[in-house]
Amino acid sequence: MPLPSDTPSGLSAPPVFVTGSAGHVGANLVRRLLSNGTPVRVLLRNEDNNKALEGLEVERSYGDIRDLDATRRALSGCRGVYHCAAMVSTIEGNRAHRRKLFECNVLGTRNVLRAAREAEAGRVVVTGSFSAVGYNLDDPSAPSDETMQFYPMERTMPYERSKSLVEHECWRAAAAGQDVVVATCCAVVGGADFFPSRLGRTLCDYANRKLHAYVDGGFEFVCARDIVEGHLLCMRRGRSGQKYIFSSGYKTISEILNLFAEVSGLPRPRRRIPVRLMLLFSEVASFYLSRFHPSFPQRFTPGAIRLLQKRRHADIGKAKRELGYRPTPIRNAVQEAYAFHYQRNAITNPQAKRPN
Repeated sequence: MPLPSDTPSGLSAPPVFVTGSAGHVGANLVRRLLSNGTPVRVLLRNEDNNKALEGLEVERSYGDIRDLDATRRALSGCRGVYHCAAMVSTIEGNRAHRRKLFECNVLGTRNVLRAAREAEAGRVVVTGSFSAVGYNLDDPSAPSDETMQFYPMERTMPYERSKSLVEHECWRAAAAGQDVVVATCCAVVGGADFFPSRLGRTLCDYANRKLHAYVDGGFEFVCARDIVEGHLLCMRRGRSGQKYIFSSGYKTISEILNLFAEVSGLPRPRRRIPVRLMLLFSEVASFYLSRFHPSFPQRFTPGAIRLLQKRRHADIGKAKRELGYRPTPIRNAVQEAYAFHYQRNAITNPQAKRPN
């Protein structure tokens, strides 16, 4: 597809449209696009934390992807769409929470796709989630690829189900002829984490000596620079109607804590809580907090613990073969994340090492 960078010299290139630009993936993507000389228009909500865009030369539109008319206005005149916006959650939540997840993730995606189609904006790259990729039911830790269907016949998080339905919206649009590619994202590690992400909060808690125990498990992690590269590769080389998994590597929680210890210079917690005990505690705590204190941040939720216990691995062979994807070391991304949070004064422990 013709991209803004393909515009003949002397002509003003239309902007690329980015949703979710204040989030972890979106903030890193916007910075990469700007460094490439690509004009960018972002869709923001006034009520959100938009610090990620401060000082950046981007066009700003205000609205909500749940509002089709606002999305249409924001997208008008753009060429190329990156739909990174999503409500991320690992809790079951109450009825209002689940409805918001559905409307933001599923109906929001439908609106972005429709607005892009009507505006003839070209290819739409949608950020997917590895938690919505299927796995081997007899061996959940076996590598999963893009052909494996999401399995809904067990207890799953509302977020996982919503991201599966996001893909359904993408494939429905692709079947009708729209140019859509899904960039499947694993747990992101890196800088420009302004909200911050769950992993970013955990890193700060570790450095501030607030993390006293852990539950082991494992998951696929992706460096922020790698998932951004994956989005750009999907835009340039991806096949329409396809999805590509992007990961930088599998790590256990114990291995992640070792990296945290390396960058911070602080010893890791020695106490490992048995999974069954932590699951029981998290079930009770999450049930209570979701109903009586829904805005209280929950760290070790039942859904997150179950996901970590599957120790899922990703097969990124398709992205390597078709797109030329080459992941970078997770250690580098942890260093970048630590430096970012240290510089924004989120790490207050005077014993924590200054970043290199």
